[in-house]
Amino acid sequence: MPQTRHTEKHFTAGETVRDIVIGMSDGLTVPFALAAGLTGAINSAGIIVTAGLAEIAAGSIAMGLGGYLAAKSDAEHYAKEREREKREVKEIPEEEMKEVEQVFTSYGLSKEESAPIVEALSKHPQKWVDFMMRFELGLEKPDPKRALVSALTIALSYVAGGLIPLAPYIASLYVKNVSVTAALLFSVGCTLLALLVFGFIKGRFTGTRPLRSALQTALIGSVAAGAAFLIARAIS
Repeated sequence: MPQTRHTEKHFTAGETVRDIVIGMSDGLTVPFALAAGLTGAINSAGIIVTAGLAEIAAGSIAMGLGGYLAAKSDAEHYAKEREREKREVKEIPEEEMKEVEQVFTSYGLSKEESAPIVEALSKHPQKWVDFMMRFELGLEKPDPKRALVSALTIALSYVAGGLIPLAPYIASLYVKNVSVTAALLFSVGCTLLALLVFGFIKGRFTGTRPLRSALQTALIGSVAAGAAFLIARAIS
Protein backbone atom coordinates (compact mmCIF):
# COMPACT_ATOMS: atom_id res chain seq x y z
CA MET A 1 0.00 0.00 0.00
CA PRO A 2 1.55 3.36 -1.01
CA GLN A 3 2.58 5.56 1.87
CA THR A 4 1.88 9.27 1.93
CA ARG A 5 4.87 11.17 3.16
CA HIS A 6 4.09 13.03 6.38
CA THR A 7 5.01 16.68 6.22
CA GLU A 8 4.66 18.93 9.25
CA LYS A 9 4.07 22.62 8.73
CA HIS A 10 4.76 24.91 11.62
CA PHE A 11 4.44 28.65 11.79
CA THR A 12 7.90 29.99 12.66
CA ALA A 13 7.53 33.75 12.23
CA GLY A 14 6.01 34.39 15.64
CA GLU A 15 8.35 37.24 16.61
CA THR A 16 7.77 39.07 13.33
CA VAL A 17 3.99 38.71 13.64
CA ARG A 18 4.20 39.95 17.23
CA ASP A 19 6.08 43.06 16.07
CA ILE A 20 3.57 43.71 13.29
CA VAL A 21 0.69 43.31 15.75
CA ILE A 22 2.30 45.75 18.20
CA GLY A 23 3.01 48.36 15.56
CA MET A 24 -0.16 48.02 13.50
CA SER A 25 -2.59 47.90 16.42
CA ASP A 26 -1.15 51.05 18.00
CA GLY A 27 -0.79 52.71 14.60
CA LEU A 28 -4.45 52.17 13.82
CA THR A 29 -5.72 53.13 17.26
CA VAL A 30 -3.68 56.12 18.45
CA PRO A 31 -3.80 58.35 15.32
CA PHE A 32 -7.46 57.37 14.88
CA ALA A 33 -8.24 58.50 18.42
CA LEU A 34 -6.18 61.68 17.95
CA ALA A 35 -7.91 62.61 14.68
CA ALA A 36 -11.33 61.89 16.13
CA GLY A 37 -10.55 63.92 19.23
CA LEU A 38 -9.28 66.91 17.24
CA THR A 39 -12.37 66.74 15.01
CA GLY A 40 -14.46 67.19 18.13
CA ALA A 41 -12.49 70.32 19.09
CA ILE A 42 -11.57 72.09 15.84
CA ASN A 43 -12.81 72.33 12.29
CA SER A 44 -9.55 72.32 10.35
CA ALA A 45 -8.45 69.34 8.29
CA GLY A 46 -5.02 70.92 7.86
CA ILE A 47 -4.34 71.05 11.59
CA ILE A 48 -5.65 67.51 12.06
CA VAL A 49 -3.41 66.18 9.28
CA THR A 50 -0.39 68.06 10.61
CA ALA A 51 -0.97 66.80 14.14
CA GLY A 52 -1.68 63.30 12.89
CA LEU A 53 1.50 63.11 10.80
CA ALA A 54 3.53 64.47 13.69
CA GLU A 55 2.04 61.84 15.99
CA ILE A 56 2.74 59.06 13.47
CA ALA A 57 6.37 60.18 13.17
CA ALA A 58 6.86 60.44 16.93
CA GLY A 59 4.92 57.27 17.65
CA SER A 60 6.76 55.16 15.09
CA ILE A 61 10.14 56.31 16.41
CA ALA A 62 9.15 55.70 20.02
CA MET A 63 7.62 52.30 19.29
CA GLY A 64 10.55 51.26 17.10
CA LEU A 65 13.04 52.34 19.76
CA GLY A 66 11.06 50.43 22.37
CA GLY A 67 11.19 47.29 20.21
CA TYR A 68 14.93 47.75 19.67
CA LEU A 69 15.67 48.14 23.37
CA ALA A 70 13.45 45.17 24.26
CA ALA A 71 15.25 42.92 21.76
CA LYS A 72 18.67 44.15 22.97
CA SER A 73 17.60 43.46 26.54
CA ASP A 74 16.58 39.91 25.60
CA ALA A 75 19.96 39.33 23.91
CA GLU A 76 21.86 40.68 26.92
CA HIS A 77 19.79 38.56 29.30
CA TYR A 78 20.49 35.45 27.22
CA ALA A 79 24.24 36.16 27.14
CA LYS A 80 24.34 36.72 30.90
CA GLU A 81 22.43 33.53 31.68
CA ARG A 82 24.58 31.52 29.26
CA GLU A 83 27.77 32.68 30.96
CA ARG A 84 26.32 31.68 34.30
CA GLU A 85 25.40 28.22 33.01
CA LYS A 86 28.88 27.75 31.51
CA ARG A 87 30.43 28.63 34.85
CA GLU A 88 28.14 26.28 36.78
CA VAL A 89 28.74 23.38 34.39
CA LYS A 90 32.47 23.82 34.96
CA GLU A 91 32.45 24.50 38.71
CA ILE A 92 29.51 22.43 40.03
CA PRO A 93 28.87 19.71 37.41
CA GLU A 94 27.19 17.38 39.93
CA GLU A 95 24.48 19.92 40.70
CA GLU A 96 23.95 20.64 37.03
CA MET A 97 23.62 16.92 36.30
CA LYS A 98 20.91 16.74 38.94
CA GLU A 99 19.11 19.60 37.23
CA VAL A 100 19.32 17.79 33.87
CA GLU A 101 17.90 14.69 35.55
CA GLN A 102 15.03 16.76 36.93
CA VAL A 103 14.23 18.02 33.45
CA PHE A 104 13.96 14.46 32.12
CA THR A 105 11.95 13.24 35.11
CA SER A 106 9.51 16.12 34.52
CA TYR A 107 8.85 14.52 31.12
CA GLY A 108 8.07 11.18 32.77
CA LEU A 109 11.45 9.41 32.57
CA SER A 110 12.67 7.54 35.62
CA LYS A 111 16.08 8.19 37.17
CA GLU A 112 17.35 4.91 35.69
CA GLU A 113 16.15 5.87 32.21
CA SER A 114 17.58 9.38 32.34
CA ALA A 115 20.95 8.43 33.90
CA PRO A 116 22.71 7.33 30.66
CA ILE A 117 21.37 10.39 28.82
CA VAL A 118 22.62 12.69 31.56
CA GLU A 119 26.00 10.96 31.53
CA ALA A 120 26.32 11.24 27.75
CA LEU A 121 25.27 14.90 27.76
CA SER A 122 27.82 15.76 30.46
CA LYS A 123 30.62 14.73 28.10
CA HIS A 124 29.72 17.54 25.71
CA PRO A 125 29.89 20.82 27.69
CA GLN A 126 28.74 23.03 24.81
CA LYS A 127 25.65 20.91 24.13
CA TRP A 128 25.11 20.62 27.86
CA VAL A 129 24.91 24.41 28.19
CA ASP A 130 22.62 24.56 25.14
CA PHE A 131 20.34 22.01 26.78
CA MET A 132 20.21 23.91 30.08
CA MET A 133 19.47 27.19 28.34
CA ARG A 134 16.57 25.77 26.41
CA PHE A 135 15.00 23.24 28.76
CA GLU A 136 15.85 24.57 32.21
CA LEU A 137 15.60 28.31 31.56
CA GLY A 138 13.32 28.24 28.50
CA LEU A 139 15.58 30.64 26.57
CA GLU A 140 16.26 30.47 22.84
CA LYS A 141 19.37 31.99 21.31
CA PRO A 142 18.32 35.36 19.89
CA ASP A 143 19.07 36.39 16.33
CA PRO A 144 21.88 39.00 16.40
CA LYS A 145 19.93 41.05 13.83
CA ARG A 146 16.73 40.76 15.83
CA ALA A 147 16.91 44.19 17.51
CA LEU A 148 17.20 46.17 14.27
CA VAL A 149 14.62 44.04 12.42
CA SER A 150 12.19 44.36 15.32
CA ALA A 151 12.59 48.14 15.45
CA LEU A 152 12.03 48.57 11.72
CA THR A 153 9.07 46.16 11.65
CA ILE A 154 7.28 47.89 14.53
CA ALA A 155 8.00 51.39 13.19
CA LEU A 156 6.88 50.64 9.63
CA SER A 157 3.78 48.81 10.86
CA TYR A 158 2.91 51.83 12.99
CA VAL A 159 3.26 54.16 10.01
CA ALA A 160 1.17 51.88 7.79
CA GLY A 161 -1.55 51.64 10.40
CA GLY A 162 -1.52 55.34 11.23
CA LEU A 163 -1.97 56.51 7.64
CA ILE A 164 -5.27 54.63 7.29
CA PRO A 165 -7.40 56.78 9.67
CA LEU A 166 -5.60 59.89 8.48
CA ALA A 167 -6.13 59.25 4.74
CA PRO A 168 -9.68 60.73 4.56
CA TYR A 169 -8.48 63.95 6.18
CA ILE A 170 -5.59 64.17 3.72
CA ALA A 171 -8.00 63.57 0.85
CA SER A 172 -10.34 66.30 2.12
CA LEU A 173 -7.54 68.84 1.61
CA TYR A 174 -7.59 68.15 -2.13
CA VAL A 175 -11.25 67.29 -2.74
CA LYS A 176 -13.75 70.13 -2.76
CA ASN A 177 -16.90 70.12 -0.64
CA VAL A 178 -15.60 67.48 1.79
CA SER A 179 -16.04 68.70 5.36
CA VAL A 180 -14.06 67.65 8.40
CA THR A 181 -17.16 65.86 9.68
CA ALA A 182 -17.41 63.90 6.43
CA ALA A 183 -13.71 63.07 6.69
CA LEU A 184 -14.31 61.80 10.21
CA LEU A 185 -17.10 59.51 9.03
CA PHE A 186 -14.90 58.15 6.23
CA SER A 187 -12.05 57.74 8.73
CA VAL A 188 -14.31 55.79 11.07
CA GLY A 189 -15.40 53.49 8.26
CA CYS A 190 -11.89 52.94 6.88
CA THR A 191 -10.37 52.38 10.31
CA LEU A 192 -13.07 50.01 11.53
CA LEU A 193 -12.71 47.98 8.33
CA ALA A 194 -8.93 47.95 8.74
CA LEU A 195 -9.24 46.93 12.40
CA LEU A 196 -11.61 44.10 11.49
CA VAL A 197 -9.37 42.83 8.70
CA PHE A 198 -6.23 43.22 10.80
CA GLY A 199 -7.83 41.49 13.79
CA PHE A 200 -9.05 38.64 11.60
CA ILE A 201 -5.59 38.10 10.07
CA LYS A 202 -3.97 38.39 13.50
CA GLY A 203 -6.32 35.70 14.80
CA ARG A 204 -5.43 33.37 11.94
CA PHE A 205 -1.71 33.72 12.58
CA THR A 206 -1.81 33.60 16.38
CA GLY A 207 -4.16 30.62 16.60
CA THR A 208 -7.09 32.43 18.22
CA ARG A 209 -10.57 32.53 16.72
CA PRO A 210 -10.30 35.00 13.80
CA LEU A 211 -13.82 36.44 14.15
CA ARG A 212 -13.43 37.00 17.88
CA SER A 213 -10.01 38.60 17.33
CA ALA A 214 -11.46 40.88 14.64
CA LEU A 215 -14.32 42.06 16.86
CA GLN A 216 -12.04 42.61 19.87
CA THR A 217 -9.56 44.65 17.84
CA ALA A 218 -12.32 46.79 16.31
CA LEU A 219 -13.97 47.32 19.71
CA ILE A 220 -10.74 48.54 21.33
CA GLY A 221 -10.11 51.01 18.52
CA SER A 222 -13.69 52.25 18.60
CA VAL A 223 -13.69 52.81 22.36
CA ALA A 224 -10.37 54.72 22.22
CA ALA A 225 -11.50 56.98 19.37
CA GLY A 226 -14.96 57.51 20.87
CA ALA A 227 -13.51 58.50 24.24
CA ALA A 228 -11.07 60.94 22.63
CA PHE A 229 -13.83 62.52 20.52
CA LEU A 230 -16.23 62.96 23.46
CA ILE A 231 -13.55 64.38 25.77
CA ALA A 232 -12.39 66.87 23.11
CA ARG A 233 -16.00 67.85 22.36
CA ALA A 234 -16.75 68.36 26.06
CA ILE A 235 -13.65 70.51 26.61
CA SER A 236 -14.22 72.61 23.52
